[in-house]
Amino acid sequence: MKLSEFKYKFDEKDREKLIALHPSENRDESRLMVIHRDTGEIEHKVFKDIVDYFDEGDVFVVNNTKVFPARLYGNKEKTGAKIEVFLLRELNPDMNLWDVLVDPARKIRVGNKLYFGEGELVAEVIDNTTSRGRTIRFLYEGERDAFYEMINTLGETPLPDHFKERRKVEDQDRERFQTIYAEHVGAVAAPTAGLHFTKQLLKRLEIKGIDVDPITLHIGLGTFRDVEVEDLTKHKMDSENYRITESTAQSVNRALDEKKRVCSIGTTSMRALESSVSASGRLKANEGWTDKFIFPPYEYKICNALVTNFHLPQSTLLMMAAAFGGYDLVMKAYEIAVKEKYRFFTYGDAMLIV
Repeated sequence: MKLSEFKYKFDEKDREKLIALHPSENRDESRLMVIHRDTGEIEHKVFKDIVDYFDEGDVFVVNNTKVFPARLYGNKEKTGAKIEVFLLRELNPDMNLWDVLVDPARKIRVGNKLYFGEGELVAEVIDNTTSRGRTIRFLYEGERDAFYEMINTLGETPLPDHFKERRKVEDQDRERFQTIYAEHVGAVAAPTAGLHFTKQLLKRLEIKGIDVDPITLHIGLGTFRDVEVEDLTKHKMDSENYRITESTAQSVNRALDEKKRVCSIGTTSMRALESSVSASGRLKANEGWTDKFIFPPYEYKICNALVTNFHLPQSTLLMMAAAFGGYDLVMKAYEIAVKEKYRFFTYGDAMLIV
C-alpha cells in the first residue's frame, strides 16, 4: 500500500477541535469506539465498558514501560545560551553516555559543556550523530539512583510536539502521561492505549477472570516520525528495546491454545508480540531490539483484539490499526470518529477492534 492511501479528512479546523490537549477527568471514562471485524458493526461506548467484550481466560497484554522526564533545559558554557536537550536513550550506563537531540543544534559542537539546573549536573558533547543528534556524557560520579533522581527533578515530561500550542507542561502531566502500571523506566512517550486504565477497571478484569500480563517496549520518538516515502516498503522504523517474560509468553500461549481472546493494549505491545513469534505461531520469551514496521496487508500471529487510540493521518500507528482491523473498515471508522467528534491522539479516546 502507499502512504497517500492513509489520508483521511482531518484539516486544520478538525485538528484544532479534535486533538485532545488535556486528559479526560477520569481515565476510564474516555469514549470507546468498538469495531467488529466479522460484521463491520461499529458501536459507541465508554472505555470502562471494555470489560463487557471479554470473558474468563482471555488475556490483556499491556506495555509496562515507564516514561522518564526526558526533556532538559540547560546552558552552554561561556555563552550561557539556552539549549534544549532531549534524552533519547542511554547508550552506556557505566560511562553515563546518552544519545540525545539538541536544539538549536547549530550552536553545539563536540567538546562543548552543558550545565543543567544550578550547575549541579554537567554534560560534555562527545560526538555528532545527525544534524540534530549528539552523544553526550554526563560528568557525574555519584550513585546511579541519585543520578536518575536528578534527571527526574530537572527534566520535563516529554509531551509530543502537538502540545506546544498548549504552551507549557502542567503538573498533572507527570501522572497522566504515564500508565498506572508503568514499571520499567526507558520510554520517551507513553503507550497511549494504556492511559485509559484505572485500578478499579483492572480489578473488574481480575474479578471476571481476565489475565493482565505485561511486556516492556521502550517507546522512542521514531514511533511518531513522519513517513516520508510513498512506497511503504522503503520506510525504516527506529529500533526500540523490548522484553517479553516467560510468564507472559506462557499466559498468552495458554489463551491461544484454549481459543480465548488475546488483546494487545496498544500498537507498542503489538509490535513487541509480533517481533517474537515462534515457527509454530506461538509467543516466545525474548528480549532485544525491534524495528518491525507493520502495514496492510499483514497477518497478525498472536492477538485477535486490539485497543488503540485515534492517530493522525499517514502515521505508522494508523497503518498498524488498519492492518489489524482491515483497511476499509478502519478508514471508515476514522471518518465516523471525525464526524462524531472523538478526541484524537495521546490524551484522546480509544478504539477496540475485535
